[in-house]
Amino acid sequence: MKVITKDMTISSKGRREVINITSHIEDFVKGTGIRNGLVLVFLPHATAAIFANEDEPRIRVDYENLFEKLVPANGNYLHNEIDDNGDAHLLTAIFKQFYVLPIINGELRRGGTWQEVFLVDFDGPRVRNIVLVAIGE
Repeated sequence: MKVITKDMTISSKGRREVINITSHIEDFVKGTGIRNGLVLVFLPHATAAIFANEDEPRIRVDYENLFEKLVPANGNYLHNEIDDNGDAHLLTAIFKQFYVLPIINGELRRGGTWQEVFLVDFDGPRVRNIVLVAIGE
């Protein structure tokens, strides 16, 4: 059994931004030599998250509208008294900081034809760290 890790960074440009990171994960998986196993995508941040879904321009607007509907950016959050990003912390509590995908026959197995993996920054612009861990044989 092999365990291979990689740290990488992604820079966001906007306050709330959805960034497709699928190609980075696929390149990592191909470079590991692992034929069958799992890859963990972990985001060690309190104001950003990882999710998987379709990447299409209109659904990106729908994601942004969903985030705003769930937790408005200009809400009256107590945490804003400390640091003006209460909305980002609340959104991260709803979403998650990790995603696990299978590696089958040396390739990343995604759900369906259109599934992509995204980093969503709720408190940008920032440089975000991503930890990739591949486990398998």
